[in-house]
Amino acid sequence: MKIISFKALAITNEIDLNKIAIHCGIPKKYTWEQPLILRHKVLQKIYQKELDDLQQVLVFSFGSVVFVNLTHQDEITALLKFIQSFEPDIALERADKFTDDYSLHIEEIEHMTLTDEYVVVSEYEFFLPEMIATVLAKSVALERSEEQLGKIQDNLEVIIDRLEKGKLRVGNKELARTTAKIVRHEYNTLAYIMILDKPELTWTHSSASQFYDEMIGFFELNDRYTILKSKTDILYHILEGFSTISHSIRGLFVEWIVVILIVIEVVLTVLQIIGWLPSSH
Repeated sequence: MKIISFKALAITNEIDLNKIAIHCGIPKKYTWEQPLILRHKVLQKIYQKELDDLQQVLVFSFGSVVFVNLTHQDEITALLKFIQSFEPDIALERADKFTDDYSLHIEEIEHMTLTDEYVVVSEYEFFLPEMIATVLAKSVALERSEEQLGKIQDNLEVIIDRLEKGKLRVGNKELARTTAKIVRHEYNTLAYIMILDKPELTWTHSSASQFYDEMIGFFELNDRYTILKSKTDILYHILEGFSTISHSIRGLFVEWIVVILIVIEVVLTVLQIIGWLPSSH
């Protein structure tokens, strides 16, 4: 039985693949849906050692990195430091917070077998590493986004607690910051990770498409995407409610100010009429 190991990490929200490609001498313009695949000479320069054909690293624009048959900690650290030289905001000390380990087993079986830890196929096909890496990359990126969404929800709970205590005013800056966090989360998760977009290979190889569909189904990527999308929509509705309450309170405050000014004007006029105040004329 032959085993190929994978380790996926979600290390940031975005990686500029083209900067890395130019540095590595790769003559290709990368779009969002294409991973940068580092192999052979490029990796040998980074690791300063000989590597085989199956050892590779896939870097995704939405911030995930997948190591194939390069799962030792020193190998991972060396590559992440290389990426950090292009993306200084990456925090290496927290790089392994969102991670997943998986493996591909090749052995004589009748049907493909999917489990939480490995997939078993009867024969190796060239597209398998990229398809597995893509699913793992999206899965750990979703995990990272799920945590970020949890933090936004915690912030909203603080505002809700204040409303329950009768503190009805919500500042415009606070609403703007929270709205920006939700918009950023939606951009990073729903748009940038592109859960619903399939890799290019699936459009030209039907077997790759079938394998990819089974993998994303097993990892429940579409279901997790739907849940995140619905949670994000709920947060927008909550913020809309906060905004309505805040604007209503401000409108009521202005109305009271107008009423008070009118009353003061009437009182001053009456006092002038009865002679208690000198006339302004």
